[in-house]
Amino acid sequence: MFNIEREGEEHRKLSYKDVNCVGCGICVNVCPTDSLRLGPIVPIARGLIEMDLVSINSDSCVFCGLCSVACPFDSLSLTIDGTNVKDIKSYPVWDVESEVHDDECIYCGRCYSVCPRDSILFERKLPNPADLVRGEIEINDDKCIYCSFCEEMCPAGAIEIKNIPTSSVDVLNNSIEVDLDKCIFCGVCKRVCPEDAIKQICSICMLREEIEVPEITGDTFISEESCVNCSWCSEICPVDAITITKPFEGTLELVETDDKVCKGDSCHACLDVCPCNAVDIVDGKSVTNLDFCNLCGACVTACPQNIRVVSRTAMKLNNINSESWNEILKTILVGK
Repeated sequence: MFNIEREGEEHRKLSYKDVNCVGCGICVNVCPTDSLRLGPIVPIARGLIEMDLVSINSDSCVFCGLCSVACPFDSLSLTIDGTNVKDIKSYPVWDVESEVHDDECIYCGRCYSVCPRDSILFERKLPNPADLVRGEIEINDDKCIYCSFCEEMCPAGAIEIKNIPTSSVDVLNNSIEVDLDKCIFCGVCKRVCPEDAIKQICSICMLREEIEVPEITGDTFISEESCVNCSWCSEICPVDAITITKPFEGTLELVETDDKVCKGDSCHACLDVCPCNAVDIVDGKSVTNLDFCNLCGACVTACPQNIRVVSRTAMKLNNINSESWNEILKTILVGK
């Protein structure tokens, strides 16, 4: 990361957070003074070298803030007298959203499991299994031979047997215990017991009216700071509890020629740099699932064959009041 500052009538500070950067190069393309440089994104993504994806020439930077407002992923931030330009009404702002609707979320955790940026914080509280079952279980110690069949077969892990002598003078110090907080009274132990030492009754059906409907509570939160709006979470959510707005509309294509073809498994640069986990190698060719692609263009920059083409037809960057800025920011839509 870097932080550069300029003092004058205003105190301007430009900050870069590498953890947010996806290596798309949008900031580099819009910089009017060519002060930004994109690093070797493929070796960096592969962990071969450690360095920032973007570097800056502080001597030529004019602190205009174009890079800051053009970055859809909040990697660059310009402040003027301590106020972020994204909070100043006269500056452009991205109208993107990543939100979990708590009233609809069932706390299944699927979004948490698939997020490629680890941007989802998730926790849930499940009911005590013992509150959802009813039954009785009894083990006859005189019949039990401590064979461990029941312990190994118990699907709930509710049975614990100690049957290994601790000394030669205490050979018969065996024990068997059932954890009633875990036992679901399924009867597997009873059926597998070779000595008929276990008695078990399941009364869930008979007493189902007494068992309260379980309540699962929790919290699911998307960190907008690291979210890249790929929509993995919203696509996989089984109850449509997540809203994701992507920064761009458009397409991404693989355009091969006789001279230039996708190297697939022998290259996979696109797969390595994609921040969205939207790229796979199928039958030796790169395939991008546009449902999960945010059209950042990092894969386009990384492709050594230059056969990936991103076309951005619209973007969610609003409030562009300056004609000169509008001309520069419109180049984002042209694509690479």
